[in-house]
Amino acid sequence: MLARELINDKIPSLKPSDTGQKSLDLMSDYKLAELPLVEDTEFLGLITENDILDVDNLEAQISSYNFKLEKPAVNASEHIYEVLSKISHLKLSLVPILDDDKSFLGVISLSNLVESICNLAAIKDRGGILQLELNIADYSLSEIASIVESNGAKILSSYIHTHTDSTKMDVTIKINQTDLSPIIQTFERYNYTIAASFHKSEMQDELKKRYNEFINYLNI
Repeated sequence: MLARELINDKIPSLKPSDTGQKSLDLMSDYKLAELPLVEDTEFLGLITENDILDVDNLEAQISSYNFKLEKPAVNASEHIYEVLSKISHLKLSLVPILDDDKSFLGVISLSNLVESICNLAAIKDRGGILQLELNIADYSLSEIASIVESNGAKILSSYIHTHTDSTKMDVTIKINQTDLSPIIQTFERYNYTIAASFHKSEMQDELKKRYNEFINYLNI
């Protein structure tokens, strides 16, 4: 999934002729901590709520303020993971997206990003979750997939977590079945350690409920 596919065209940008008060009003309306400042198609930088609150005259145009604006942005052809990295590293509520000519295309908000990541991870799909603990040297995704598929199931998503100063790693997999008992037994026959498992229907309903609650919180 590329950045251009996630652009939220409902979030407005600011113009140099806009006032500080309008900036605050828009940030409040869209529940954002910053908005992009754009002139024609040129991205001038991000204006934050704190920037505006520090000025003396909220009715003055933004162009009259002596701001030193940061210009964090992601190219439209970058993968969603680059967007995630930028938002996470800089603690932003949105990130501007530019084309190859550095022209402003729009923004991706944190709530857009969270929903897209959840879709990529198949969080909203019914199924079960297994967390395997194994030695890094023993990791083989093809073997893990083969074990799952030998039980007539499919891996919907997976991710790994390595432990600092350790030769161990965790592999978490989402599987398209709610009853993982036969799959767990097969993994155990292959001497895999099951660190955790979540595979009851009610667990999946709770996960979806928590996901919806989080998305609603971001949109408050």
